[in-house]
Parts: sequence; structure tokens; C-alpha cells
Amino acid sequence: MASLLIQVDAKLSDELTGAFPHMVARHQSSSTTLVGTVADQEEMLGVMNLLVTMGIDILLMIRIPVD
Repeated sequence: MASLLIQVDAKLSDELTGAFPHMVARHQSSSTTLVGTVADQEEMLGVMNLLVTMGIDILLMIRIPVD
């Protein structure tokens, strides 16, 4: 399990952030930061792939291992 922080180059609507129920969205003026946990690398890649499929650019991703 790991904590994940992803900043995207878009202000995501509540409908779009609903696609990530295990993550909390924090909105800035022109970007959104998603913070949550993922079970494994496969789930992390799934989140990233969904964002890319939605046409959303990922600005920053930080994976923080949880012991």
C-alpha cells in the first residue's frame, strides 16, 4: 500500500473526481490535486491511465510508501 499525490493540469469537476472515490480532491485555481492511497502498483497505474484516457495532463505524481 502507498499514499499517492497527483496534481493535474485541470480543475476537475465533482463528476470527474467521482471517478476516484478513494482519493480526496483539492482544487487550486487551474489545477486539482488528488490525494489518497492505492493498494499496489497496478491500482496506481489504473489511476494514471484513467486520467490520460480522460485527456487530463498529469503535472506531478508522488508515491509515498506506507509501512
